[in-house]
Amino acid sequence: MSLKIVIDAEVTTAPYEQLRTQIAEQARSGKLPVGYRLPTVRGLAEDLGIAVNTVAKAYRALEADGVIETRGRNGTFVAAAGDAAAKEAAAAAQAYAQRVHRLGLDRASALAAVQDAIRATYPKG
Repeated sequence: MSLKIVIDAEVTTAPYEQLRTQIAEQARSGKLPVGYRLPTVRGLAEDLGIAVNTVAKAYRALEADGVIETRGRNGTFVAAAGDAAAKEAAAAAQAYAQRVHRLGLDRASALAAVQDAIRATYPKG
């Protein structure tokens, strides 16, 4: 298993977001297994030819999302992202359900709002 990242300078997506997305997708698909040790920030920046701060920003976002975890001087590793993502999604869904209930929306309206948001976020699905 190895990390495969391609930063495309021709697209409008910021390099840190390209990096964040590719690592997240590889971790969630299992291409990068739980416990896989990621390169250092400096090492990956050098390999990709991008700024150290760009990699650091992507790593911070991935850590906030529960995809990776930093273990101090031991390095940065792929976390059990599926569990963290599922828990966060469940918490967000619960908060949404409580909010729309307080707003007085019925079940059909609440579900329609979610479906519209998902269609807007995942236009190809």
